[in-house]
Amino acid sequence: MSSHVSSPDSARSARAAGALLLCRAEPDAVETVAQLLRERMLLAEAGRGWSVLVPEGKPWQHGDEPVDRVLTGWATALAVGSGWPVLALWWDDDRSGYTLAAGFRRTVGYEWLANGTPLGEDEAMRTFAGRLGLDPVLDMQSLEALARPDTEADARARMLGLLAVLTRTGLTLPPGLGPGEPADRLREVARAQQGVRQVEWSGWRDAVRAEFGAVEKGPLGPWVRGPRARALAAAQVAAGLPLAVWAVRRRSGGWTAAAALLVAQGAVGLAYDRMRARD
Repeated sequence: MSSHVSSPDSARSARAAGALLLCRAEPDAVETVAQLLRERMLLAEAGRGWSVLVPEGKPWQHGDEPVDRVLTGWATALAVGSGWPVLALWWDDDRSGYTLAAGFRRTVGYEWLANGTPLGEDEAMRTFAGRLGLDPVLDMQSLEALARPDTEADARARMLGLLAVLTRTGLTLPPGLGPGEPADRLREVARAQQGVRQVEWSGWRDAVRAEFGAVEKGPLGPWVRGPRARALAAAQVAAGLPLAVWAVRRRSGGWTAAAALLVAQGAVGLAYDRMRARD
């Protein structure tokens, strides 16, 4: 049984928290995968080849998990269910940071105290740059500066510096969607964006039909059927089951979502391959 007791300070920090999920993919591709999280979110374009998901709910206010742990679980779930990286940005009264998830690889993250004090390791920044294909010289110089002490830069300034580096990959967040804003404000801004989509769970049948329809039309089509598809689906199930057991024991909602998505996608992939083999 958890012995966690919410304090007034932690409750206040949770209310001030905000979060964004940046996906290196177009909204059409992101929408089908994001539905499987079973969380209500707003989806908008965020520049060339990028999309942004804004959570409509605030689960970090109603449980033992802080915003960074919730976002890490969501980012991991999205990344293992797709072929593109997912960058979770999060902040509260005390800290700000990011978590980058890419496929089945170990997530990498960095964080700063509210006054801008770095808490991460330089290796995390190098891994971050490598997985996003950033310039190993110019971009790394900017990232390394974010990991050095600077009395003039608070946590929000550090996060804005990180986003400035990513603009060179095509990322452009809509005005008003940025670090430091509370979740309610982010939701209001997202709703006002042109072409915004509301992502919500529509049931397994519609979600599976939409996901496989999108994948078959894209470059990952060969992974939907055949030996490679079966191997990938089996690996998803094999990885998801022990993760689910661990997540339930830890009472981690974010990681439970990641495990459920892994198992569900693997099971559906195996079933779909068998069904198409009979066609």
